[in-house]
Amino acid sequence: MELQGKRIAILAENNYQEMELWYPLLRFREAGAQVSVVGMPGVQEYQSKHGYPAKVDVAANAVTPNDFDAVIVPGGYAPDLMRRHKPMLDLVRGVFERGGIVGMICHAGWVGVSAGILRGKRATCVAAIKDDLINAGAQYVDAEVVQDGNLITSRVPSDLPVFCRTIIAALR
Repeated sequence: MELQGKRIAILAENNYQEMELWYPLLRFREAGAQVSVVGMPGVQEYQSKHGYPAKVDVAANAVTPNDFDAVIVPGGYAPDLMRRHKPMLDLVRGVFERGGIVGMICHAGWVGVSAGILRGKRATCVAAIKDDLINAGAQYVDAEVVQDGNLITSRVPSDLPVFCRTIIAALR
């Protein structure tokens, strides 16, 4: 159990990309981590782009960055909604600032932009938001995974195996 004792938050909002939420959630649980789906207060469930439900374990305003070793932000169009929620941005920024792992895939870079954690960092994302990362001060790299310190980013669902392996290695 390579992640035994590790605590990981996975952010959720409507229109999340199914594989980008469920693959890490199940992979990290399989590795022994305690994984919590984090949403907004009063929301019990979010729907994916194709209507697949994800139940919320805890509200973002009920946790602190110290509660997690890592926070994962899945893509889809959910990050455009997540970036409007101050408690989610505070959680991402707080985990990042204290040296915890922040993993973002696909459109999740929007959350990093709004959390203000990308300036001077190497990062990747889905090509559609590449300019957003660059304008936020990131150095865009077109690669399946980019790790710059405690920031780990990937582009698309087919990058999930290396994305998860990189996060697991960083958490060991």
